[in-house]
Amino acid sequence: MRLFHNEWEKWAIIIIVIVLILIGLSGCSYNMVPHETKIEYGTTATDSKNDKLQEKRFITQSWRWSKHD
Repeated sequence: MRLFHNEWEKWAIIIIVIVLILIGLSGCSYNMVPHETKIEYGTTATDSKNDKLQEKRFITQSWRWSKHD
């Protein structure tokens, strides 16, 4: 059983692997850092079922890419 049927298949796979390695290594110079964090809390209007105030609590965070120094 042959791994490659044609010579060009071997070189195409070698080039693809090299390109993927270069892309992976270039990604190592960047990392994800927190960009913005929002905290929201409070009470809503009265619930019609039991006449109690409901509390709302939300935390949202966005991220961005940052280059290593």
